[in-house]
Amino acid sequence: MSSTRLPGTPRLLRAINDRAALELLLERGPLTRAQLGELTGLSKVTASQLVERLEERGLVARVGEQAGGRGPNAQLYAVVPASGFVVGVEIGPEHAVAACADITGNVVGRVQQSTHDTDDPVGVVHNAVIEAARSAKAPINRVRRVVLGTPGLVDPSTGDLSFAFDLPRWQRGLLGALREDLKRPVVFENDVNLAAVAEAHAGAARGVDDFVLLWLGRGVGMAVMLGGKLHRGVSGAAGEIGYLPVAGAAVPRDVARRSKGGFKELAVGDAVRAVAREHGFRAANAADAVRAAVEAGTGGGAVLDELARRLGLGLAAACVVLDPALVVLAGEVGQAGGVALAQRVQHEVAAIAPVSPRVVVTEGPPEPVLHGAMVTGLEAARDEVFGSTIDE
Repeated sequence: MSSTRLPGTPRLLRAINDRAALELLLERGPLTRAQLGELTGLSKVTASQLVERLEERGLVARVGEQAGGRGPNAQLYAVVPASGFVVGVEIGPEHAVAACADITGNVVGRVQQSTHDTDDPVGVVHNAVIEAARSAKAPINRVRRVVLGTPGLVDPSTGDLSFAFDLPRWQRGLLGALREDLKRPVVFENDVNLAAVAEAHAGAARGVDDFVLLWLGRGVGMAVMLGGKLHRGVSGAAGEIGYLPVAGAAVPRDVARRSKGGFKELAVGDAVRAVAREHGFRAANAADAVRAAVEAGTGGGAVLDELARRLGLGLAAACVVLDPALVVLAGEVGQAGGVALAQRVQHEVAAIAPVSPRVVVTEGPPEPVLHGAMVTGLEAARDEVFGSTIDE
């Protein structure tokens, strides 16, 4: 019986080996040809051919020598940082922050500008992206992805914004306008979803496939990660926990009044401030009020108990449906509550639901939305830059 050889198999194997080598160089830093061979299981000859191929493509370069051993020093190779760039942008009602990272993930440029009272969202993004790339000395044609984190809903079928409460001028049609303006691939993503990406990449959810992130600040939102991937839902509304009907909050039936009622009535910043004020803790914002309650020790326990009771209502409903291993409290209020609030919330959820996820405070980077935007952009950029190393 004759066997049929799959066409292109050697080429496919070379591409797989190239990608594995590039990932090793990103993860471990400069390596010699021999080290790459050992780590990938390739022969010395195959590893040398691989390095030469990547060097010709401009994806790796010699960066030094490794001393020691017999004979001449071995050359060290590393990924060329300038082989690609991404720009992440966090858009808020008051400002836009843009950061540019090279293909290795190093942030090499950053800018901030106002979005307050502007009628030109395309101009805001254009300036932010161009200036971030310029500050990084990155040619705009090497920016492989622009990822924009915004409050509100992103339509999974089109990738466009479908609703952004805090940004009334940022609506449908904007994605196409930005792609036409920048002549680069542009992607929208919900800001809380990007915070969850950051948490999975460099925070408390590393290595956890199923978790939810509850964002508590001026507003309230939730991101859902299932099987290691964001769950957005058909309309992009998965995780919009603010609209969840809960006991003690109004249930408005008029779509025009969607900013009121539901879980957000109990958990948004103004509601948190009101709870703290009832117990004698007055502050300029909700995070400061909660922080004061935590610092007061037993004197602030009543504030944290009430917040945990409220948060438990929404989280118990979500966790009964999703059954996650972990709940991460994030946002200004979540961070201010710290372990004291997280422990109370964990106890409350376990008390009123047949599930008992671990509840922790975020350990993510200082600007999680921006970090998540760059991680998202880098995944796509590396697939593009590293995914075509073999000639047809």
